[in-house]
Order: sequence, then C-alpha cells, then structure tokens
Amino acid sequence: QVQLVESGGGLVQAGGSLNLSCAASGLPVSYYVMNWYRQAPGKEREFVARISWNGVDTSYADSVKGRFTISRDDAKSTTNLEMHSLKPEDTAVYYCNAYAGEAPGYNHWGQGTQVTVSS
Repeated sequence: QVQLVESGGGLVQAGGSLNLSCAASGLPVSYYVMNWYRQAPGKEREFVARISWNGVDTSYADSVKGRFTISRDDAKSTTNLEMHSLKPEDTAVYYCNAYAGEAPGYNHWGQGTQVTVSS
C-alpha cells in the first residue's frame, strides 16, 4: 500500500523556519517526481515546489522562491521542504505528492501537515 506521510508542520512566528518531511512507502520513489503543494483556508490547492526524479532539477512557485528549498533522499525515501523567512501568507496545509503520470496508481498524495505562521 502506498503511503506518503508528512511531518514537521507547526506554529511559527513570522520570519521563522520549519522543515517539512515526506516519508514514502510502498512505491519506487526514485521513479517519481516529488512535489509539495499547499492549501490555505478558502483557497484552492497550489503548487509550491518540485524536484525531478533524479534530484537534478527543481522548481518553485514565485511566492516561495529564495525562501524554500526542496530536496530528496531516495535512500531514505524522504522528500524535504526547508522553509525560511516564513510569512503569515504561508499558512496552509502542506501536501506531499508523488507523480509519475496521470494513469491510475501513479499519482499519490499525503494527508497533509498544518503550517501556521503568526504575525
């Protein structure tokens, strides 16, 4: 059974840092592009960061560029999101996504972890 389990969320003051982690099991994670998305209350889920299957290429939403860093350790089946200089507008539930295509069984989501940034 495929599982993506996020951890590391919490409450932090503006300007602070958090490190989210996504632990994957039940899938060959090295074949997947790993993504982080987030969803704030009353808003649609939005893309945050992506790392290619081989870890070479990364991309970020403009709103987090320069503040967030995505990385992966396939030996541990983990994907991390380092978040610095956090802002209240970063408050959201953060979701890990493993993507290898639109076919059934190739697009997996975690349950999310709450990040709250106080002003």
